[in-house]
Amino acid sequence: MVYKKIFLKPGKEESLKRFHPWVFSGAIARIEGECEEGEIVDIYSSKKEFIACGHFQVGSIAVRVLTFNQEVIDNSFWKRRLEVAYDLRKALGVAENPINNTYRLVHGEGDNLPGLVIDIYGKTAVMQAHSVGMHENRMDIVEALSEVMDGIVENIYYKSETTLPFKAELGQENGFIKGGSSENVAMEYGLKFHVDWLKGQKTGFFVDQRENRHLLEHFAKGRSVLNMFCYTGGFSFYAMRGGAKLVHSVDSSAKAIDLTNQNVELNFPGDPRHKAFAEDAFKYLDQMGDQYDLIILDPPAFAKHKDALRNALRGYTKLNAKAFEKIKPGGILFTFSCSQVVSKENFRNAIFTAAAQSGRSVKILHQLTQPGDHPVNIYHPEGEYLKGLVLYVE
Repeated sequence: MVYKKIFLKPGKEESLKRFHPWVFSGAIARIEGECEEGEIVDIYSSKKEFIACGHFQVGSIAVRVLTFNQEVIDNSFWKRRLEVAYDLRKALGVAENPINNTYRLVHGEGDNLPGLVIDIYGKTAVMQAHSVGMHENRMDIVEALSEVMDGIVENIYYKSETTLPFKAELGQENGFIKGGSSENVAMEYGLKFHVDWLKGQKTGFFVDQRENRHLLEHFAKGRSVLNMFCYTGGFSFYAMRGGAKLVHSVDSSAKAIDLTNQNVELNFPGDPRHKAFAEDAFKYLDQMGDQYDLIILDPPAFAKHKDALRNALRGYTKLNAKAFEKIKPGGILFTFSCSQVVSKENFRNAIFTAAAQSGRSVKILHQLTQPGDHPVNIYHPEGEYLKGLVLYVE
């Protein structure tokens, strides 16, 4: 297979020689022939040395690198990458685990498959393309996935309607590429939950908070818990299993609240400790009293791009200041940011400012990040997006 060639400007190959998986449009000197978006291309230095091979795309990131070897991107390539990813999940103990059938199998650049996400929910894999290249290769990936996960995954749902570049005009619709199942209950560390892969956010559940939910369980005994931005209630049912005295779940989406109630009912039918409220977070925090001694703040991304960073940090400060103001003495606060453009330092400074405004004595108990099945490629630090702190408030 001969791929079209892209030649870089002098010196622009340095980041690729350090294995960073992106080629920016400004680094390109010339392209041999016309390149279609999503096409596989080979990258060469100005001295005509081969450097990498990847998917071409329109935008500031012009190529997402698939490999630094000169090779054909075929079934054996996809199989090899998926086998490596699956072996890692088995080593982590999240795959082939009798009490856990929910995990991320492919995490984009973290698994050397930039633009691709695959989450496993029992016998269903939910696949998401974030680049035109991965969309174009979707059937090859499905074939390789079916071979690697033979006997484990029976259904593959493709959910890329909202993640593909709008301007590419691919007319993509979500749906099953393989199989089809209405069974949407999965298990995480022995707890069951409904997955809304049809209309839910991300792939239907926030798999990236699994280990942090598990940690929260150990802090919940005898506490009054507030789970803000609860989505489908993940932290809530872990708190209940941990022996919480009461758990209140809050989300602005009535649909999310319905799913939270269904998930709590799946695990704790008829349990009077849980109540859920469809309400704006800031409004709820303003009006609530000081009844809670364990609060979870897990908001959606406040900043999707760098231009929104300043406003996002103000938002995190305001939100956490309210929690510091209202939480009971001896309370525990789990607070998160999932914005990629917000660095650990940015986030910590926002929380520091909120704590200082409250005048409370605050201690850091844990510094949290994404779990091992959302690996960060050491050559691509941008992949570290989830930041969290567990704080003790005197």
